[in-house]
Amino acid sequence: MDNDKNFKPYIPAGQVTSEFTVTSVVTGILLAVVFGAANAYLGLRVGMTVSASIPAAVVSMGILRILMKRNSILESNMVQTIGSAGESLAAGAIFTMPVLFLWAKEGVSDSPSLLTVSLIALLGGLLGVLFMVPLRNALIVKEHGNLPYPEGTACAEVLLAGEEGGASAKAVFSGMGISALIKLVTDGFKIIPSTIAVPVRALKTEFSTEIYPALLGVGYICGARISSYLLAGGILGWFVLIPAIVSFGGDTILYPAQDSIAQMYAANGASAIWSSYVRYIGAGAVAAGGIISLVKSLPLIAATFSDTIKGFRENKSDGQNKMVRTQQDLDIRFVVISVIALIIAIAVFPDVPVSFLGALLIAVFGFFFSTVSSRMVGLVGGSNNPVSGMAIATLLFATMALKATGDSGVHGMTGAIAIGSIICIVAAMSGDTSQDLKTGYILGATPKRQQIGELIGATVSAVTIGGVLILLDSAWGFGTTELSAPQATLMKMIVEGVMNGNLPWALVFIGVFIAVVIEILGIPVLPVAIGLYLPLELSVPIMIGGLVRLAVSKRADNKDMESETGGGILFCSGLIAGEGLVGILLAVLAVLGVADAIDFSKTVSLGPAGGLAVLAAAALLTAGYSRTKNKQ
Repeated sequence: MDNDKNFKPYIPAGQVTSEFTVTSVVTGILLAVVFGAANAYLGLRVGMTVSASIPAAVVSMGILRILMKRNSILESNMVQTIGSAGESLAAGAIFTMPVLFLWAKEGVSDSPSLLTVSLIALLGGLLGVLFMVPLRNALIVKEHGNLPYPEGTACAEVLLAGEEGGASAKAVFSGMGISALIKLVTDGFKIIPSTIAVPVRALKTEFSTEIYPALLGVGYICGARISSYLLAGGILGWFVLIPAIVSFGGDTILYPAQDSIAQMYAANGASAIWSSYVRYIGAGAVAAGGIISLVKSLPLIAATFSDTIKGFRENKSDGQNKMVRTQQDLDIRFVVISVIALIIAIAVFPDVPVSFLGALLIAVFGFFFSTVSSRMVGLVGGSNNPVSGMAIATLLFATMALKATGDSGVHGMTGAIAIGSIICIVAAMSGDTSQDLKTGYILGATPKRQQIGELIGATVSAVTIGGVLILLDSAWGFGTTELSAPQATLMKMIVEGVMNGNLPWALVFIGVFIAVVIEILGIPVLPVAIGLYLPLELSVPIMIGGLVRLAVSKRADNKDMESETGGGILFCSGLIAGEGLVGILLAVLAVLGVADAIDFSKTVSLGPAGGLAVLAAAALLTAGYSRTKNKQ
């Protein structure tokens, strides 16, 4: 607990340098919009997002140091602080809020307005930042030697390695350009198929892959281990469960389908079996995996609250330290008043479908999961933060509580989703804020200014994410091949199942059983469960990216591959951002009704061979950037 006493930040507390400037704020806002939109698109496609802190730090150095000739490291840190808020808010929002759009398409409720979506995102984002203010000293400062906060520490290393900013920024922008071009050619011009499927008739299934470089980038960043778990889930679903269902199902009509298994397979192939049955099995596995990860974290959760309370008691004697620049937080009175005002606003705003009971649940669960999220990302990193498990637990409790108090039907379901959305965003924002505050602690930033920056980033991103969700829903719709929205579909099933009792529980419990077996075998449940839940074509390119990372690591020394500044990781971050941005552009064209004007599929087509060539080229370029960086 005393590891902070001898720590010296890079910029001493007594040194004043540019930090919270117009340039850093405006640049940070732009990056928050870009990374928020890109990650929303990625998350709705594959159910996974990637941390934006390191790419934002690299881009900020490229803009401030190279283009604007400014060399304040704290200014660059402020840019990434604001910029990364967009990604974390998007990560929380896409897990739950698309449910409101899905219900609107089914005629269950009205389509949510931009104001409703933006308000839910804003309230969750602001609460996530504010809940972290009183926790900073206990978790970031007092636990400096015990909680590494991997992304926060890595981001500080990137900023400290300022002389590498030019090469690092080039890797990010190169990835963005290449991925944007491929996305435009496949989904804009449509001269290359985005998905390649090959029937495997002997097994009554099919093998398929998408050719998008962003998925390859996700696999590279996650690594071969996590990618292999995802693919294992896909293989279990498509090469074990689907063949078994088709072979033994025959003329059986199994709920929730209305046709026999043989009829569905004859009409639409393996995909019909996946959407009617395997998807529910996968949902049960994902739900069980989220709850298992949460239960396993209970000892850590208890320790977190105990340590936090001790930290509050110790802080009573640390008042004199608050005059030091590097120890200045937002005034606790402002924080408390703001939190109370936000909770009241949640209950009284007519555009936020949450009752007073729901607002109370948000206050309790919000602070609880904010503490849990911060501690979790401090130990295992943001990528392993069980946000979905927290959302599932919240939704189950909130839905049962609302139903027990008579708030059922459509109103109760929308209220439960709104509560889950806010809690999900709170958990994601708290984790991101913790990482950013860790970066600032190492560099010698002013916590108060960073916290203001986070609030700005959350506010701007909330408005952006509302527009992005409405745009994407208008262009393709959630729950479609283009935007499967896996987590949101799962949350919808949970709420409907509790409220109406119409969930195919037999299939769900098969998934739960599979998850328990996987846990007993000592294998991480969530990656396998997500692979089982997602279409196989998403897991295959992710696995290719993981294999590229594995091949590169075999040829590089340990120090190079452990560094989060590796060129391959930055290049892949660019791949993800580039595809996401062009995806938003194509959505705009689709909504405007002009997308067909650039569709050349009837005159030019490179076929499956062209798609495989594109995927192979992206893999080689990723490996090339990794080797180039490792040699520097």
